[in-house]
Amino acid sequence: MSTALPVLHLEAAPGDSANASSEGKRIETRLRHLVGKAVVDYRMIESGDRIMVCMSGGKDSYSMLDFLLALQRRAPVPFELVAVNLDQKQPGFPGHVLPEYLASLGVAYDILEQDTYSVVVGAVAEGKTYCGLCSRLRRGALYRYASEHGITKIALGHHREDIVETFFLNLFHAGKVKAMPPKLLSDDGRHVVIRPMAYCAESDIADYARMREFPIIPCDLCGSQDNLERARIKSMLRAWEEATPGRIEQIFRGLQRVRPSHLADRQLFDFEGLSPRVVE
Repeated sequence: MSTALPVLHLEAAPGDSANASSEGKRIETRLRHLVGKAVVDYRMIESGDRIMVCMSGGKDSYSMLDFLLALQRRAPVPFELVAVNLDQKQPGFPGHVLPEYLASLGVAYDILEQDTYSVVVGAVAEGKTYCGLCSRLRRGALYRYASEHGITKIALGHHREDIVETFFLNLFHAGKVKAMPPKLLSDDGRHVVIRPMAYCAESDIADYARMREFPIIPCDLCGSQDNLERARIKSMLRAWEEATPGRIEQIFRGLQRVRPSHLADRQLFDFEGLSPRVVE
């Protein structure tokens, strides 16, 4: 891998004031701090890791790559980064954008080509959402790549809101208290998935991506559907946040402070074995 890694910086757009530049630096500093904290809190990165940075072409994956590159430069242990994009053959997908961007950074990268688009469109009934099948096919392709190329960690660009939204999706539609953990072992035990931006607010990431002027590639598959349950959850959370600022952060903190004895899962806590303590 090339050692010529990019220096993170935020440049004010023409006409921006010094205050705008200062605010950009504060956002960058905050995001870097939160990524570093999540990495340490969940021991996401270890010496000698070969980390696959999953690149979709969206604001989140571009930002994640930026922060991991910055972390790589100052980390006390060595680790490798390999940026990987899955070209799903969506019509009109600008296949040149990511390779050109990644090459300009000197980052090791691979572009996988798999026509999951045709599979998803052909298999999903009209009126149903594509996300479930699309994500399974994408995950399968990335896991295969990880197995074949000595990848020890798979980094995904999910942020705080993604985690909270997933919690409510599972609660409302699957009857489960379940979200996206910052660090996950795959079902077959072969892969470790990490989410370095688990502590980061989506609004900060959006601001950062605009300031860095990343060449964003929109998702025209699921992003074009207007019946997504996640969009409804996002709207609900946005309304809560506007009514009570800090609500999303409080919900996320709640996911970090779970008390099994105050829920109702008999497999998670021994309710049957509860008995009063005898006082002599």
